[in-house]
Amino acid sequence: MRTMGLQILFLALVGTTGFAQQWEIGAIGGASFLNSVPVSSPLGSATAGFASGAVGGAFFGQALYPRLAGELHYEFFQSNQKLSSGGSSAEFSGIAHAIHYDLVWHTDSKNRRAQFFVRAGAGVRIYQGTGTPAAYLPLYEYGYFTQTRVIKPMGVAGAGISYRLAPRLYLRTEVMDFVGPFPTNLIAPNSGAKFGSILQELVPLVGLTYLF
Repeated sequence: MRTMGLQILFLALVGTTGFAQQWEIGAIGGASFLNSVPVSSPLGSATAGFASGAVGGAFFGQALYPRLAGELHYEFFQSNQKLSSGGSSAEFSGIAHAIHYDLVWHTDSKNRRAQFFVRAGAGVRIYQGTGTPAAYLPLYEYGYFTQTRVIKPMGVAGAGISYRLAPRLYLRTEVMDFVGPFPTNLIAPNSGAKFGSILQELVPLVGLTYLF
């Protein structure tokens, strides 16, 4: 009985050790682009969305199979609200947080320094206006900015390349594509204006990953 208990303990320790070697942690940084929707109004046309800004974040991952991993991500966006029409524009300070879980498929890299990977996942994005409201802003006839905090679902897709710098350290570059409903409670349409419903944002990123 005692021998069987020792065997079970030994197998558990071996399994735990093997499991622990499948984890990774990383940090990423970059910028966001192409994040606006069309606005139609009896007064003309415009675009509503967010100005390009810096992005930073971190992730925690686990190898599920030889070529498939799961990653839990967090990103912080400098995400100023923006309205544009013709040569005029108006901005309102804002931030956003993204939390998502992705499945990541990568090429076999046992004997290679570089590997290609693709990702797909889902999560939520939290928008918040942080600017100071003003009595009048340009393009007010199309919409107005608020300090509301809004939570929206989103989907994530992307692709990139990971390059081994050391046995446990990797450099990776990638582009993520965030897609979700436009937060009309944050940038609210004015009377008669209609906003597009889907917001798409391209985010190129560079990061470091450590395996343990």
